[in-house]
Amino acid sequence: MTHTTPRPGAPSSPDSVRPLRIDSPTGAGVPEWDVEADVVVVGYGIAGACAAIEAARTGAQVVILERAGGWGGAAALAGGFIYMGGGTALQRALGFDDDVENMKAFLTAAMGPGADRAKLDAYCEGSVAHYDWLVDAGVRFKPSFFGEPGWEPPADDGLMYTGGENAAPFTSVAAAAPRGHVPQMSAKKAGEQSAGLMLMTPLSERIAELGVRSEYDVTTRRLVVSADDDGDRVVGVIGTRFGKELTVRARRGVVLAAGSFTYNDAMMRAHVPLLAGRPGSAVEQHDGRAIRMGQAVGADLMHMDAAEVAIHCDPQMMVRGILVNGRGQRFVTEDTYPGRIGQEMALHQGNEAYLVLDERAYEEAGSTVSATPFLRFRPKWVGETVAEVESEAGLPEGSLQATVELYNRHAARGEDPMFGKNAQWLRPLEGNIAVIDLRGRTGGFALGGLRTDPDSRVLHVDGDPVPGLFAAGRCTSGLAAWGYASGASLGDGSFFGRRAGISAAAAS
Repeated sequence: MTHTTPRPGAPSSPDSVRPLRIDSPTGAGVPEWDVEADVVVVGYGIAGACAAIEAARTGAQVVILERAGGWGGAAALAGGFIYMGGGTALQRALGFDDDVENMKAFLTAAMGPGADRAKLDAYCEGSVAHYDWLVDAGVRFKPSFFGEPGWEPPADDGLMYTGGENAAPFTSVAAAAPRGHVPQMSAKKAGEQSAGLMLMTPLSERIAELGVRSEYDVTTRRLVVSADDDGDRVVGVIGTRFGKELTVRARRGVVLAAGSFTYNDAMMRAHVPLLAGRPGSAVEQHDGRAIRMGQAVGADLMHMDAAEVAIHCDPQMMVRGILVNGRGQRFVTEDTYPGRIGQEMALHQGNEAYLVLDERAYEEAGSTVSATPFLRFRPKWVGETVAEVESEAGLPEGSLQATVELYNRHAARGEDPMFGKNAQWLRPLEGNIAVIDLRGRTGGFALGGLRTDPDSRVLHVDGDPVPGLFAAGRCTSGLAAWGYASGASLGDGSFFGRRAGISAAAAS
């Protein structure tokens, strides 16, 4: 079957991502280029911002096309963690030992089977320098450590565990070291305005200082390709703004940095059906268009079925109780990274989970400081015995009783042979028992996308780079496969965004 592309000037569906083929790299076949630059960056989130900075610093002329009315993307709304380690200045200042090999060992285990080892190695080896680059760009990290369980620090602390580094099973493969670096910000409001804003703000200021042109309210719809000695080459993009077509020429390269497919219901149902209809940690502009545009020029994809999942519950509560599935059995250590709990629950436990606490644990959790007190839910079932709440919750007879009996027997000795929960959190559940219904309380975002190499070149299905096309951020398959740590997206988006900008500026 022959794949055809629209003729120059031929009408195209607004949803079409088929590339426009022109006669020469200079633009024959396009009536007129509305905008020209050396490097065209599609998307003004963390990956696009870092790509634009690095490209502009080489002397290249850069334009950013952003679909929204201003900069920031999902990054500006996020908790702001950037996953970095290997001995950053912040880690050293706070007395934590870490090195490149230790970071590699953890990420190899935590990012899941199939994680891109070449990218992982490059990221770990360049992590300290990347931290320094962000600081030089104006991002500030307060030298204070937040050591409590939580989704993010409630105050402006700069370092936190964000991947289960200090919990089983990862403590058996790597020495625990916190790597969640949080830009300093006071008056945070989790889920609405958090430290991601203080990551994007200084980067946007650097972009303005470098004279990068930013075009907002532009929906990039398809790529423009031209034949050269190496075959088809990406030489620009076509977008629309308020219904009017905008043609943009890229003399050296196009960088796709327009986010995941989390808000594309059809793509989610095709690739991650268990999370379809439950998007989280993304923005509506994450509709997969960048991925589909890459596919339309032959780009390969990776890990399209992988996803990160948030469990909507305060970690201060989970760590003090036990989490059981619909069979009344524990399925994960409760003191690990809450995103790992969410993955296990949504993807392997039928999206069912119940949090079991005694009265003392419930009251202790309620007295702690947390960035997410709105995730402290009231119990649905309470009783004087485990048997009573087991019956009321509709769990199989004897199942929860057996689970609690086994847990309590070992917890009394400070042990958890089932899942390795840290002794700090082990205590038998006694007295009045409460059960919080967590069924369905999850949401997530897609981790798969365009396949790229460590230099952020988009790879064709035949394995070769697509000439003129680069990508970074959540429209690519980054560090994570079937695993995650908070900060991995902002980390690999910023790191490989930088590489995308450098590679695009050097393209000829």
